Amino acid sequence: MAASRLRSALMSLSLWVLIALLAGLFAGAAAQAWGLPGGEGTAEVIAAVGSLWLNALKMTIIPLVFSLLVTGIASIADAAATGRLALKALMVFALLLVGATAWAIFAAESLHAIWPIAADGARTLLAGAPDASVVKQNAGNGGIAGFLASLAPANPIRAAAEDAILGIVVFAIAFGFAVTRLDAARRAPLVGFFEAVSETMIVIVHWVLKAAPLGVFALSMGVGLNAGLGALGVLGHYVAIIVLAQVGLILLVYAVVVPWGRIGLGRFARGVIPAQVVAFSTQSSLASLPAMVEQARTALGVSNATAGLVLPLAVAIFRITSPVANLGVVIYVAHLHGIDLGPAAWFAGAVTAIAVSVGTVGLPGQVSFFVSIAPICLAMGVPVQVLPLLLAVEVIPDIFRTIGNVTADLAAARIVEGRDAQSDPEAGGGI
Repeated sequence: MAASRLRSALMSLSLWVLIALLAGLFAGAAAQAWGLPGGEGTAEVIAAVGSLWLNALKMTIIPLVFSLLVTGIASIADAAATGRLALKALMVFALLLVGATAWAIFAAESLHAIWPIAADGARTLLAGAPDASVVKQNAGNGGIAGFLASLAPANPIRAAAEDAILGIVVFAIAFGFAVTRLDAARRAPLVGFFEAVSETMIVIVHWVLKAAPLGVFALSMGVGLNAGLGALGVLGHYVAIIVLAQVGLILLVYAVVVPWGRIGLGRFARGVIPAQVVAFSTQSSLASLPAMVEQARTALGVSNATAGLVLPLAVAIFRITSPVANLGVVIYVAHLHGIDLGPAAWFAGAVTAIAVSVGTVGLPGQVSFFVSIAPICLAMGVPVQVLPLLLAVEVIPDIFRTIGNVTADLAAARIVEGRDAQSDPEAGGGI
């Protein structure tokens, strides 16, 4: 059993990407010190390999985000039509998601104010990234009038070509809700088409990610060539900032469930631990579902009916840590580049983060990292070139993503139980 687990760990893409990152940094630093065979020509080839891999990922963003939003909205509409309990669950999910998004912006900006990125470290990490000198205009630079005008693209095809992702998201949302108003005979083939498009794009992303160790090695070697090993400190700072924001969210979930879920803090904390342990070990909300259902019924006083409906629905369409982690990444990249974000950019990022969080639920971690974060970068006018380096250290933040999602799913189930929780003999109990 131990040998099997070791082989599984060694085959993990995340592990190989992390190894590639470190190998590239050390190889680049060594080449910087002792010279690179082939000189500048070799360096240009390495940079081209990294850029090619990054562009291969970027080419899937627009069709994948659009199709995922359409199918995600259709699935939510179908769930809402199943009954009052499902509709109530969707309302709880929506309120928690909006609150988490507001927390994401506050936490990220506050953490950067308290613990800013060292200027030298930022220059070091960016030194070998593909050219990011041409940055699209920030979402807030056109003023309120320009920002409002950009919400509805006059030409969606042109907006897609220009990476005007916020307009594409708004159009996709409108398109998705319009699809739900069609009769079943017309809606089914349209939804099926976009499901096929999204699955096709995911296949392409999987193909590209198989080359992730090579792509990340090339990108990180470029950093090592230009700046040595100084990027390691910035990557550690990045991991700490993203994890702290998610830990703060988890604590907020505890604070919210006590009054709205009518449950004592100690009881809830003890009740969610077994599901959190599974989440920590598997990094999968779906794998944690059986433990969540068991704990909701036996330890948290949630009825069988509520647990049986709310928790599978939450795993399917609700991921509370998505906007917190994803906005945290984008705001971190903005600070790396010295980009000043304002209310309009935050709003653009928030709308995009909420939208893509619905569409990307259930995707593998490496896939959802790019699919979720790149559109937010584009909406806020932040370059995406450094994202592959951040993917390499996503293993630790991803653990907290899953723990936060599982904790929020159980909290949502208790909150949906609502007034019915009064029949629980321990409802509103203390520690």
